[in-house]
Amino acid sequence: MKLFFQQYGSGEPLLILHGLLGSLDNWHTLSKTFATSFRVIAVDLRNHGRSPHSDSLSYETMAEDVLELMDSQHMGSSHILGHSMGGKVAMTLALANPTRVSKLIVVDIAPRSYRRLHDELLAALMSVNLALFQSRHQIDEELARKIPDRAIRQFLMKNLARDESGLFHWKANLATISKNDEELSTEIVASAPFPNPTLFVKGKRSDYIVESDAPLIHRLFPKARIELIDAGHWVHAESPDRFADVVLNFLTSPAT
Repeated sequence: MKLFFQQYGSGEPLLILHGLLGSLDNWHTLSKTFATSFRVIAVDLRNHGRSPHSDSLSYETMAEDVLELMDSQHMGSSHILGHSMGGKVAMTLALANPTRVSKLIVVDIAPRSYRRLHDELLAALMSVNLALFQSRHQIDEELARKIPDRAIRQFLMKNLARDESGLFHWKANLATISKNDEELSTEIVASAPFPNPTLFVKGKRSDYIVESDAPLIHRLFPKARIELIDAGHWVHAESPDRFADVVLNFLTSPAT
């Protein structure tokens, strides 16, 4: 599948993979920051943003999509940064194709299985009959009945777009995402560990990575270190300056 992507800067490549119900637009400011040192390729994963929709959605298929993009851009290897779902895509790609990933950055997700985390959010979005509304404000008020957290609603509302006739639609393929939410909750498995430097960035106020995850992380990623940032799950949005410093320090340090 040919993914939609945006490029910034020049130098060694750095691929950025967003989380569930996100898009490359969420990374625009940080992509420009990283572009002072790297050729940044921010990606819309399948069924998200401006990339094509499909009935299938698994970490293996998404990793294959990213490899296809790398091949089309003549990238033998790249640094890869992934947040949440994108972090699991990045781990899947790195473990299956270690020579294609120079350094790996995983943001606030572990390789373990998770309970289905997004059923309520997906159900809330799918329950809104967008044809009945004329403004984003009206849709936001409707969503507030089921999603009271304004910050989460603002994030989800970035999926809202208008078609040529002016009608609203969701950019994300909600039906496929909902159907495959169980698949997206599975543990990442591998026949061999990833041998290259790896950074796990944990939001200090998030429970997506917990202390008991460390043994699995270090078994699959023996060169991993875990860095804490005072933020919740959306570390890059809540503490962008600190996040950028941590990432750039990791990427520009000599590999050991």
